[in-house]
Amino acid sequence: MNYQTIQLQRDGHIASVILNRPDVRNAFNELTIAEITRAFLELGADAGIRAIVLAARGPAFCAGADLHWMRKMADYTHEENRADAAQLAHMLRTIYECPQPVVAQVQGDCYAGGMGLVAACDIAVTVDAANFCLSEVKLGLIPATISPYVIRAMGENAARRYFLTAERFSAQEALRIGFVQQVVAADALDATVAAIVKALAGNSPNAVRQAKRLVREVGGRPLSSILIAATVEGIAQIRASDEGREGVSAFLEKRKPGWLER
Repeated sequence: MNYQTIQLQRDGHIASVILNRPDVRNAFNELTIAEITRAFLELGADAGIRAIVLAARGPAFCAGADLHWMRKMADYTHEENRADAAQLAHMLRTIYECPQPVVAQVQGDCYAGGMGLVAACDIAVTVDAANFCLSEVKLGLIPATISPYVIRAMGENAARRYFLTAERFSAQEALRIGFVQQVVAADALDATVAAIVKALAGNSPNAVRQAKRLVREVGGRPLSSILIAATVEGIAQIRASDEGREGVSAFLEKRKPGWLER
C-alpha cells in the first residue's frame, strides 16, 4: 500500500514506520494521522512482525501539528474540532495498543503532538542534541489529546511544570523525568535501536505481546485480590501455551527455542 507522508519498511521480523515530511519538520496533518493509523493497524495484524520502530527523516523528529492544518482548524466548528481530535486520539491509541512493542527512534527535536507519538511507544531512545517542548499553551491551547500518554510517560509532577510553562527541555531532562529511556550520541542512535529491536525479536513473540499487555493492565491499578487473581490466571495460561512449553523445554534441554528458527 502506498503512503504519501510516511514510509513503511520491513526487514525480516522488524518493521519501521518513518515520518517523511522533513520539509515541514515532520509536522502532521490529517493525512499523516490517517497514514500512521493505517500503518500500525496493518503491522499489528501481521503475526510475522515482532517489533516496530517509529522514526523520522530529516533534522527534526516531529514539530507537532502542521501550520496549514492549524489554519484550517481555526475555522472549524465545535463538532468539526471534536471529529478532528478523535482521529488524532485514534492514532495514538492504535500505537499504544499495537500488539508488538514499538520503539521510538528520536533523531531530533520533538514538540507538542510529536511528544504524544513518542509517549505512545513502549521504548524511546533519543539523541543527546534533541529538544522537547509541550508548546500548546503558548498558542492558547492545551495538550489534551496527547495527555493520557505523556502523563504516563513523564509523571504528573513533570507534566504540571511542562504543560503549564511550555518550556523547552533537553534530552537529559527527558531522561531524568522518565519520558525517554536512553540518550545517545547521534552516531550511536541506529546501533542502539538495532540492538533493542534485536533483543525484542529474539524473545517469544507471544510472551512479548502478553508482557506488553500485562504492563498496560497492571500499571497504576491498586493491589487487590482481583488483580492478583488476574496475574495468577495470566501465568497459568502462558505456561500452558505452545511457546511457553517450547521455551521452558528449550531452556531445560539447552537448545534454541523454535521461534528463533522461524
